[in-house]
Amino acid sequence: MRRFIAIGATIAILAAASLPARADGAHGTADEAKALVEKAAAYLKEAGAEKAFAAFNDKANPAFHDRDLYIFVRGMDGNTVSHGANTGMIGHTSLDLKDADGKLYNKEMIELAQSKGSGWVEYRWINPVDKKIEQKSSYIEKVGDYVVGAGFYKQ
Repeated sequence: MRRFIAIGATIAILAAASLPARADGAHGTADEAKALVEKAAAYLKEAGAEKAFAAFNDKANPAFHDRDLYIFVRGMDGNTVSHGANTGMIGHTSLDLKDADGKLYNKEMIELAQSKGSGWVEYRWINPVDKKIEQKSSYIEKVGDYVVGAGFYKQ
């Protein structure tokens, strides 16, 4: 837990100003992120958690990885159970993890899932493709006891 807090603090120190959304085709869009979550939610319901999480974690699986788009899944307690960009996050409860600006974005995702079932959360995070801190908007959807999400990076 301390490691994640330290990472969040480091990111906050390195953070730069938000930039406008990309339109170059090399990066995912809001519509693509939402569609990926909807596809992943359907697959989770159909295949079950074990099979779905393995597919979401497999970076070579084009069904759930597209450029800088990937699926992440957390339990309603904030525990990361699947992460398409960083499997090292699996098994860590991340409710206290802050983004580059100190926002408790995971907590916001859980609260949104509990209150509305789905929606968008804005935060700043490291893009796994270019390794830069960027504005990110993630669409989340509650599926049973899980929060399934994917986000696109704006620049």
